[in-house]
Amino acid sequence: MPAGEAFSDPQRQEITKAVDDGKRISGYNFSVYVGGVEGDARAHAERLHATLDDPADSILIQVDPVRRTIEIVTGAHIRVHLDNRQVALAALTMQSAFVTGDLTGGLVAGVQQLAGLARKPNLLHTDTP
Repeated sequence: MPAGEAFSDPQRQEITKAVDDGKRISGYNFSVYVGGVEGDARAHAERLHATLDDPADSILIQVDPVRRTIEIVTGAHIRVHLDNRQVALAALTMQSAFVTGDLTGGLVAGVQQLAGLARKPNLLHTDTP
């Protein structure tokens, strides 16, 4: 998330905590980008996602408040646990908060929802020889 003027220090800390909790809950990496996007928002989000350390195990949330776009890109390993319908529901959750002017709350809610839905299944036992 770029540090600009959009968020106060407590808001940045709240988003960072949500991202850290999201990784702990789901086992996947989360990244949040808030800022201007030139050209196609989806293509920009996909380019950003590709630059992450482990794109296959990462979820990127990109929000352009001026253009009012939300893009969520999920890595290949995550798509096994998280389908497009679930991602769209998280985007709708975020959008609902954004409409009321709560950018921070929307991002936190979106990360929390995605983390809960993308959770890797717990293995109760393994059959090892």
